[in-house]
Amino acid sequence: MPTNTAPSAPKRSLQALDRLNLSLGDVRDVFEPYLAIFLTAERQFDPAQVGIILAIANIAGIIAQTPIGAVVDASKYKRQLIAISSVAIAIGYLMIINVRSFPVILLAQAGIGIAAVTIIPAVSAISLGLVGQERFSRRIGRNETFHRSGNVVTAIIAGILAQITGLAWIFYLLIFLCIATTILVFQIRDRDIDNTAARAGGDDRSQTSGMDLLKDRPLLTFGLAVFLFYAANAALPLLSQHLTGGQATAASGFISAFIGVAQLTTIPVVIWASKAADVWGRKPLLLVAFAATTVRALLYGLNANPWFVLWVQTLDGLAAGILAVAIAIVVADLTKGTGRFNLAQGGIYTTIGIGAAVGNLASGFLAKTAGFPIAFLMLSAVAALGSGWLWFAMPETK
Repeated sequence: MPTNTAPSAPKRSLQALDRLNLSLGDVRDVFEPYLAIFLTAERQFDPAQVGIILAIANIAGIIAQTPIGAVVDASKYKRQLIAISSVAIAIGYLMIINVRSFPVILLAQAGIGIAAVTIIPAVSAISLGLVGQERFSRRIGRNETFHRSGNVVTAIIAGILAQITGLAWIFYLLIFLCIATTILVFQIRDRDIDNTAARAGGDDRSQTSGMDLLKDRPLLTFGLAVFLFYAANAALPLLSQHLTGGQATAASGFISAFIGVAQLTTIPVVIWASKAADVWGRKPLLLVAFAATTVRALLYGLNANPWFVLWVQTLDGLAAGILAVAIAIVVADLTKGTGRFNLAQGGIYTTIGIGAAVGNLASGFLAKTAGFPIAFLMLSAVAALGSGWLWFAMPETK
């Protein structure tokens, strides 16, 4: 078994991990806004129906996330979990773009939701297993740098495809990325992954139970904070519906630009945040992310001019970049030595899924009944509530 506290981790596998992160298509941040447009324009669904479809993936993830975390902790086949999940996402999107049935689309979204929540903890676990706890913060920052760089390129290509070939080809692009991910993940050598380190295992607390985690007050506090953050983070899918007005190509170039600006912003943010987390601490970074989300949703509600929103999207990149780094780091802090890193991470992502589902459903129905500006203002208020909770209740975990 390799010793991951050694000065250098296996170079070949770390380079393969870089390539894997570059190929991972972000279903939520990159493709979900286009899915909202596709369902509105091509399938003629109203905002409430679109909200249900977007939420069903999160609901399926909610049900599966924590058990999947336990599976990742126990499994020595983390690469295979990523490959199977990538294939499932590809099949799900093939169903969405080729079948018009509302129930079938819901079924496909459920499968996509389960697969998507499997990939995140599996990549984190492989990373922890390759580099160990001490270098995990920097590794997560590097993962996200490559992942967000890939997202920028993907968003640009998606925008071109939307204008030239139609919305459906955006999802064929995602299918291609899923195939690439399936191939690239096996370039990480299995023997280089320390499976004890990958679950934050230790000598004396490696058998910590899931029930013990449910009694962990800092972990529960953090879970509620991220719930509120992601409930407030449903702004971009809502904005995509607002700007397109049910037209297949209307404002699609702006949607691509919004995604690209946010993803470009995250690249320097994740590099900075992975270092600042060890210097500033975790809590100050999280407060910056919550503040950015509060202001972003408020500005959406006040002014939906596409050129104005384009600049506002830098706040999305700031918040997303910080959360991408901070979630894994905080969970690793709170579970060090327990052997339950992925189970706890699964629990946190369960709360994220609940928050995203609630945000999509509530904002969709509110936009239909009271208008889009009111829905955006509601999301801003939820983010502000999360800031207060984090400030008063969340301890520093560094």
